[in-house]
Amino acid sequence: MRLRTSLVTLSVVTALALAGCGTGEPGASDPDASAEPGAALTIAKPDGAITTESHNPYLGDSSASKYGYAKVIFEPLALVNPTGDLLTTPWLAESVEWNDDYTELTVVPRSGVTWSDGTEFTGEDIVYTFDQYLDGRLTDTAGLGYEGATVDGDAITLAFAESKFTAQARVLHTPIVPKHLWEGIEDPNTDPLTEDGLAVGTGPYVLDSWSTESVTLAANPDYWGGELSVPQLHYVSYGDNAALTTALVSGEADWAQAFIPQIQDSYLAADEDNHFLVSPTAGAGTLFMNLQTKPFNDVALREALAWTIDRQAYVDIAREGASEPVWNMTGLSSVLEDEIIPEYQGQDYAVDVAKAREILTDAGYTWTDDALIDPDGERVTFSISVPAGWSDWNTEQALIAEELDEALGIEVTVDQPDWGGWDAARQEGTFQAIIHWLEDTGNSYGLYTSTMDPRWIVEDRAQYNFGRFEDAAVTEALNTYATASTDEDRTAASAVLQEAFVEQVPAIPLGAHPLLGEFNTRNYMGWPSEEDAYASADPTQPGIVQVLVNLEPVE
Repeated sequence: MRLRTSLVTLSVVTALALAGCGTGEPGASDPDASAEPGAALTIAKPDGAITTESHNPYLGDSSASKYGYAKVIFEPLALVNPTGDLLTTPWLAESVEWNDDYTELTVVPRSGVTWSDGTEFTGEDIVYTFDQYLDGRLTDTAGLGYEGATVDGDAITLAFAESKFTAQARVLHTPIVPKHLWEGIEDPNTDPLTEDGLAVGTGPYVLDSWSTESVTLAANPDYWGGELSVPQLHYVSYGDNAALTTALVSGEADWAQAFIPQIQDSYLAADEDNHFLVSPTAGAGTLFMNLQTKPFNDVALREALAWTIDRQAYVDIAREGASEPVWNMTGLSSVLEDEIIPEYQGQDYAVDVAKAREILTDAGYTWTDDALIDPDGERVTFSISVPAGWSDWNTEQALIAEELDEALGIEVTVDQPDWGGWDAARQEGTFQAIIHWLEDTGNSYGLYTSTMDPRWIVEDRAQYNFGRFEDAAVTEALNTYATASTDEDRTAASAVLQEAFVEQVPAIPLGAHPLLGEFNTRNYMGWPSEEDAYASADPTQPGIVQVLVNLEPVE
């Protein structure tokens, strides 16, 4: 079973060599006169004007966080790959090792690292970073439950109140900050770090200039990871996806993360050097059903839907290929196939209308003039809700409505409210069906806590488990999975969760919720690919530093 256990000590030189071997960048063109070694890269988003300057990596609404450049200034202890091999690569730590129950993390700081102001990086910076949660200087928005550190020679052990098995990435991706500067910051929860000399990190790039039009970063000449091929990064934000697509096609922008409708015609066909990488993750776009009301309080109806909804159509039409279908009855995608217990390996749903109708007939359903009638004599109808403007899931709404009408005679109403109305309904449980994402923990726990865990219901408002599923044995298994000290206990808990998901059908995963990346290979090669998924191509993810150190000029 594939688990997100830590790696033994691994030098970053070796890690980068492994990431670079057989790069096989998709469709890289032959060297030609248009290649420009040493060219800057423009990283784009479709989020409108960059209005407020803030370089604080802990503030979700800071410009550094919103546009992603914090991740090339401030580095984490290790990088957890959310796709591909799902493994952990030590970064600012030379090694990372969890204890058996994942309540303690032991790290050895990397030697030879300096902050961009020339000060030596040490283990004190790591301890100080986490101690800010302990003394309240930083709000623990990630729910780390940090309890303190102990130091033994070069090794630092960070202790947590509860198991972090399902939250390893949240711990390991914590931005490490310089003690010698941050201890002078009065309130790191709010300080924008805009004073000269405060935006100091260990990362491959340093802040060069900031404006509402763009943010420029320059390569860190003393970067511990070696010389960088890309001398500058320009971060630019466009008004919407259409403007972003135009910039990508014209070459004004080089790298982006966005869902672009009709991407083959609008972007890929414009230049053979334009590429689009879809990196599946453990999460999935999922149909959540309100299990407390008709028609979804009947497991037979839910099971019939699972045998009718076409996941491949979701991928091909709604997502335009930017996903992969989830067919296994456990709801686990191919990224997590190693966690599927033997009895469910290869046990997949399919579009089987005859089977769906048999399930319904056995449960007392009938048809009148092709309309499905429930055992109470009422026509089966429901609405499916997704915010207006979410084009991929709006398309899936229409697909599901058509599929269920034609195959089973269910009348489905497509509801497209504004975000506020949709958000209120999903939290309060006043919807019938919605499409939503899952919490991605990098393992099967993410699916099962998102769909079956009552801990998400607080004061009758849901953050996940929108269908309000509750079963004592399932709740116990979820707690065991999250806190187990052995793989055997976790496997046993997973078996309970998988069996419950198969038998109860609390939700229907449609397709992997991937990380997306558009980029061109005119000037640089070494990008991640399907064959070499050392990171995703999403420039907003922590793995951007792996991509940047891996890029080499096209010669």
